Amino acid sequence: MTDFADIRRRMVESQLRPQGVVDPFVLEAMSTLPREDYVPASQREVAYADAIIPLGERRGLPTCSVTGRLLNAVAARPDERVMVVGAGTGYAAALFAHMGCRVTAVENDPLFADNLARLTGVTLVSGELAAGHAANAPYDVIVIDGAIEQIPPAIVEQLGEGGRIATVLVERGVGRLTLGFKAPHGVGYSSFGDVGCPALPGFARPRVFTF
Repeated sequence: MTDFADIRRRMVESQLRPQGVVDPFVLEAMSTLPREDYVPASQREVAYADAIIPLGERRGLPTCSVTGRLLNAVAARPDERVMVVGAGTGYAAALFAHMGCRVTAVENDPLFADNLARLTGVTLVSGELAAGHAANAPYDVIVIDGAIEQIPPAIVEQLGEGGRIATVLVERGVGRLTLGFKAPHGVGYSSFGDVGCPALPGFARPRVFTF
């Protein structure tokens, strides 16, 4: 039998802490939640490898370190409203729920519906990812769980005053961990590392034709 609990502990020490993941809520959640339950059965043995896990056509589960760094950046706390866009198998949403947050998970791929429906403390919304879910807004935290080219204004509008939004923004082919804070004048963004991350469909920039 694979000792996933031991592998999980080693993942925290070798992948999360060296990458600056220090939030105690994040470390406790990622030390406890069985990530192996959120990957295809054929991938369970490599659930904690520092690699993207394929989830089917055009989708993938980000590495533990990318997930940990995104959650560390937004510093969610119990009872905060959180929206996870592109929830996939539900790993990030389940982590937030474990941390005591009120979670809305937005997903448009029926491949993941059954797994998401089983999550405790998570409201599943089936719909266009780029639209988010305004009915449960405003959110204290929004995580777009994949690499995208742009953050849609519709999602930004759903972020509450003082809220945090995080994702991986692709700029000239490079994925950059990006954190935004919402203030009265708008959202200010900063990047805090370059990473590899699976692309999330539906967030491409409009193509500009040049001659």
